[in-house]
Amino acid sequence: MKKTFKLTHPKIKVPQLVAAIKYEVKKYLKRERRKVLPKGVDFWDFDCRMGVDESSSEVFHVYDINKAIDHAELKQLESFYLEILAKPGRRTKKPREGHAVEKDDS
Repeated sequence: MKKTFKLTHPKIKVPQLVAAIKYEVKKYLKRERRKVLPKGVDFWDFDCRMGVDESSSEVFHVYDINKAIDHAELKQLESFYLEILAKPGRRTKKPREGHAVEKDDS
């Protein structure tokens, strides 16, 4: 999804526009996650960018989408650019910290 969302409308208030944008993004993410995974892939990951326009957009994590949209609303922007691209993801094992087995000398 590469889209410029407008936060101004002659009849619809800004909070309703923001709620509609969040719903559209949520619906897009659900639709992408339902797609069949390629072989050797664990989950769908997403590359996200947002800014005033495409050239000034910054990278952020998929879980921060709602915060970024709220931030655009607080800045009272007329519009913002949002890019969400699905990519295959593979889980990696986290290293265990402090779980070393200690031997007793008794």
